[in-house]
Amino acid sequence: MDITLVPLLTDNYAYLLHEPESGETAIVDPSEAGPPLAAARARGWRISHVLSTHHHPDHTGGNLGIKQEAGATVVGPAPDRARIPGIDIALDEGERFRLGEAEAEVLFIPGHTRGHIAFHFRSERAVFCGDTLFSLGCGRMFEGTAPMMWASLDKLRRLPPQTRVYCGHEYTAANARFAVTVDPDNPALRRREREVGALRAKSEPTIPSTMGEECAANPFLRADDPALAASIGLPGAAPSEVFGEIRRLKDNFR
Repeated sequence: MDITLVPLLTDNYAYLLHEPESGETAIVDPSEAGPPLAAARARGWRISHVLSTHHHPDHTGGNLGIKQEAGATVVGPAPDRARIPGIDIALDEGERFRLGEAEAEVLFIPGHTRGHIAFHFRSERAVFCGDTLFSLGCGRMFEGTAPMMWASLDKLRRLPPQTRVYCGHEYTAANARFAVTVDPDNPALRRREREVGALRAKSEPTIPSTMGEECAANPFLRADDPALAASIGLPGAAPSEVFGEIRRLKDNFR
């Protein structure tokens, strides 16, 4: 399966997924219709499916335009079917979606929103996780709680370490600036910080990372590490409590 990153708006990423055997092509989380349609046309592809991870307009704003222009089928989370524009297929935790010969398992990962899902293409070593997990960060808890969000992140971090992480935004440099304030002695984080700085200096994307890299460097995936808990003044606290405090600190970071 070919995966093409499509930059949208200021810092959004959508992804074209092309399965060559069938010719089917999906777009993940299009905030607008024009650029994904143009990117597909330039490659000789027609968008057959729109995959929505959650309902926010910067991830679904292009759904209806792409559906109208290309006749695409819109696929999204069953818990949020009423808030996904143009939805045709609503999927729950553990259900499967096929794009030609490629198959994704649906992971229910609420917290950022109450109905958020991810699409995990195991054979492709790729997960499309929207705004639940970012490189070196995670999404704000607009509709969930810290225990809910921690459970969702824990589900994602249990994916194979070679899994490529395709998230919804280019936030990595800002996330790195915060991450080193809570986990300053983490060598994996410092390596990733340098790598991100070099990529952004060339205006190149920092996505995808891998789940192995995120588990080593992303403080939001390390809330069960006693050293990290101690570094934020919560030695012995439950991981969900540690996670919640890290998220609170990030929310107030400037």
